[in-house]
Amino acid sequence: MSAHEIEIILSRQLADSLTVPVFIVNPEGTLIFYNEPAEEILGKKFEDTGPMPVNDWGTSFFPQDEDGKDLAPEELPLVQTIKNKVPAHKTFWIKSLNGKYTKISVTSIPIIGRSKKFSGAMAIFWDNNFIG
Repeated sequence: MSAHEIEIILSRQLADSLTVPVFIVNPEGTLIFYNEPAEEILGKKFEDTGPMPVNDWGTSFFPQDEDGKDLAPEELPLVQTIKNKVPAHKTFWIKSLNGKYTKISVTSIPIIGRSKKFSGAMAIFWDNNFIG
């Protein structure tokens, strides 16, 4: 396991204690962690997938818009946050690794430490079927 910035370590600790699904990526966009609630929506444990480059995770879950059109990785909030270092949000459909389609809303935020260094990004998402 490679060494990570303290902000990434603390973000992972936070993600582990949240009941909402969370993705964490490094500055290059490599998925370096997702929590247990994310495993339920995505259909696979992080320990089974391990780190994934953006081109893999950006297409592995088959993101689609409302009309069923495939979304390119650069259309995803987390990729936009990596590129622009600002929060992003979008609602879209994914197909989990076990074949289930789920409409999710995703909000991504940059992880920037006190030194103002960009350490990566975090995406918090939820299944729209569970919204009240």
